Amino acid sequence: MTNNQLSPELFRVIDANLNRLREGIRVVEDIVRYRDNNKELAQKLKLLRHKTKIKETLELLKERDSVNDVLRSTIKSELNRSDISSIIIANFKRAEESARVLEELYKLCNAEYSENFKYIRYELYTLEKEILI
Repeated sequence: MTNNQLSPELFRVIDANLNRLREGIRVVEDIVRYRDNNKELAQKLKLLRHKTKIKETLELLKERDSVNDVLRSTIKSELNRSDISSIIIANFKRAEESARVLEELYKLCNAEYSENFKYIRYELYTLEKEILI
C-alpha cells in the first residue's frame, strides 16, 4: 500500500470497514454453521471472511480511535430485529456495504485489494440469495 494516497483518517475508514465486513460475515457464518448445521455454506462464508485479510494490519490499528467514534452509540433501528432472517439480512447488507467502501478506497492505492473486495462483495450477493431464498 502506498501511504502517500491515504491519510490517517482514511486508514480509520478502512479499519472500521474491515472490521464491519468480517463481523457481518461472521454473524451469518455462525448462524448457518450452528443453527442450520450447513457445513457447505458455513465453509464458503469462512473462506470469504479469510479473504478479507490484508498485510497492513498494524498501520490500520495505529489509526483506530473507536473511543471517539462520533456514531458509536447504538441507534434505535439497530436494536430492532424481528426474526433470524432480519439478522441475516442486516449482516449481509453491513458486509456488502463495507466491501464496497473498501473496494472504492483501495482504488487510490492498491488495485489488487480493490478487486479482491469487489470479488467479496459479489460473492456476498450470491450467498445472500442462496441463504435467504
